[in-house]
Amino acid sequence: MGMSEFYGPGDEAASIATIHRFIELGGTFIDTADMYGPFTNEVLVGKAIAGKRDQVVLATKFGNERAADGSWKGINGRPDYVKAACDASLKRLGVDHIDLYYQHRVDRTTPIEETWGAMKELVEAGKVRYLGISEASATTIRKANDVHPITAVQTEWSLWTRDVENNGVLATVRELGIGFVPYSPLGRGFLTGAITSLDDLAADDRRRTYPRFQGENFAANFAIVDAVKAIAAKKGATPAQLALAWVLAQGEDVAPIPGTRKISRLEENLASLELLLTADDLAQLNQAAPIGATAGERYPDMSTVNA
Repeated sequence: MGMSEFYGPGDEAASIATIHRFIELGGTFIDTADMYGPFTNEVLVGKAIAGKRDQVVLATKFGNERAADGSWKGINGRPDYVKAACDASLKRLGVDHIDLYYQHRVDRTTPIEETWGAMKELVEAGKVRYLGISEASATTIRKANDVHPITAVQTEWSLWTRDVENNGVLATVRELGIGFVPYSPLGRGFLTGAITSLDDLAADDRRRTYPRFQGENFAANFAIVDAVKAIAAKKGATPAQLALAWVLAQGEDVAPIPGTRKISRLEENLASLELLLTADDLAQLNQAAPIGATAGERYPDMSTVNA
């Protein structure tokens, strides 16, 4: 996402080089969405994986409908739109199938059974291999899974966003045998310690509008960052590596997707795989960042999540 929009200006050549380095280092799972750009991130990913398609598991999403000028049209889960969106993504990505196709957000105006009926047809047509859903409630996950097995649920999860641990989502996916894909496992970059004020963000950076990055919330949330920094220093790791290691330690069914635009950050993130956390480390982190500790909502408008 950040390669194309929301986090300041991107660099296509540098982004493609970063994806190539990821594949070179053994990375396989690449996540995008039609709304990023909009549409341009799928094109970028398509360029990056050209000639390397069989080396990656490719995930993309539909549901956040946008116009070509970037304006928002709303959340759309209507069956005809599902099919049209998939065809458009296939074309932009330059592939004949999508490995994992997510419903990006739940359309409260369209029964989930209708949306997933159309998604099931995409699997039957060979356009999609597996299905996923993002930011859905436990009840919606069960309803969708009854129509077609869900392979992955993608929802924000990190040391500063632990809602899934007590709202039934994590328990539900584990009961049903569904994989969990945490997005923003670095707290939208906040847990890296690199963001010390809004001045560190580009003028058009979307994070400037998020409640957690504003006013008293911003200052209060530094208590979590300071704790992460202190524990990371003792482990000889960076805050980002520690934050990712915590997510990875939550289970073998967890596959976080940290975003980056730089090869140096990519390599830093991948090193978290070698960072083993002890029971004491985990206890300290849980004490420093308990469920509900972060100040402020995740989004300015929370109506589109946990639907």
